[in-house]
Amino acid sequence: MPYYSSLTDSEWETIEPILHEVLPKKNRTRPCNWTKREILDGIFYQLKNGCNWQDLPKDLPPYSTVYWHYKQWRTQGVIEELMRVLHEQVRVQLKKKPNGLH
Repeated sequence: MPYYSSLTDSEWETIEPILHEVLPKKNRTRPCNWTKREILDGIFYQLKNGCNWQDLPKDLPPYSTVYWHYKQWRTQGVIEELMRVLHEQVRVQLKKKPNGLH
């Protein structure tokens, strides 16, 4: 069930390649049960609604999984880098200098 905070297909098409680039490369021992999009939807739900992590709806990944990824990505600078790249893309679309300098 999509929520107001859920990524649209268009938004995911924009974010997915960037996320793939900014996530640290690591060896996987087993496949993840949840997609990166589902995890981001959980993070965005919590941030938009300001609820406790434990109060995430049951159709989203388990709160422990969402929170673990949020902590890892925040610590590794993934969220900040994702925001920087998206901001740069918007500036280019608006025909402004990508870095915001005059």
